[in-house]
Amino acid sequence: MRTHHTGPEYLVQTAAMARRFYLEGKSKMEIAEEFGISRFKVARTLESALREGLIRLEIRLPAELDAGLSDALRTRYGLRHCIVIDSRQEVPDDTAQATRRLGAVAADLLAEIVTENDVLGMVWGPEIEALGLELTTLARCTVVQLCGVTPLRPVNTHAVEAVRRAATISRGAVYPIYAPLLLPDATAARMLREQPGIVDAVGHFSQVTKAVVTVGGWGPGLSTIYDALSEAEREDYRRRGVCAEVVGQLLDAEGNVIAPELTERVIAVSFEELRKMPEVILLADGTQRATAASAAMKTGLFNGVVTDAGVAASLL
Repeated sequence: MRTHHTGPEYLVQTAAMARRFYLEGKSKMEIAEEFGISRFKVARTLESALREGLIRLEIRLPAELDAGLSDALRTRYGLRHCIVIDSRQEVPDDTAQATRRLGAVAADLLAEIVTENDVLGMVWGPEIEALGLELTTLARCTVVQLCGVTPLRPVNTHAVEAVRRAATISRGAVYPIYAPLLLPDATAARMLREQPGIVDAVGHFSQVTKAVVTVGGWGPGLSTIYDALSEAEREDYRRRGVCAEVVGQLLDAEGNVIAPELTERVIAVSFEELRKMPEVILLADGTQRATAASAAMKTGLFNGVVTDAGVAASLL
């Protein structure tokens, strides 16, 4: 049987077919009609050209994005949105820089996916603060704060700054929550929930179409709830298996809620309300939050993730 000789005509025609298909967006049927061959031969020619190196496809992404891990994580968890940052660029132990990078990428994602008339929900957290600082463009939308803040920080500076900035950029209405995330007891929390401003924000939870939520680990500086509790309470919850916190809910490694009694003391969106939202995106940075991120994903609340390569590798 005579072997095919890849002479000059074959090479120039293959190059022309490749240009039509990859650069001009023509279909294989259109190319077949132009060159007077079958579409199956067009397909075989393009496949051979790729295999033999005549055609080389190059995918270029910003250096900070890890396409391989992003796709693997998206596939594993069936996610709608998944962005993994290449953590090799980070300086070891520079958590502030890692959070800023995560916030910048998350801000770009919101600029990309938020459409006019969306209702955007945002929790409080360092990653959300970083997101707010990096946000420069956003479609017109309503912005709702989904939880209070840690009482260790002023509620009128950092807490609602990102929410108000997002609303200003989007030229939409804003519903902030000027209150702590965790109250001393259920009575105090109930009284605050009855305040007009908080009633307005909570009343919009059911209208949120896209939400951005952070996850806290169970350790100093890793969770708003952890930092607000007494040492005895922290140790008690640790013994009960708590390793993560999401909007005031404490989770074990399997994503189970461990301290339902704490729900009465927090001002935050509930898991039931989050489950009804069309898109809920988790922000998780730093390998110290890897276990917490895994627990959060097991809740089934999230169909989007923005994280770094260390956390992604752990989730996989």
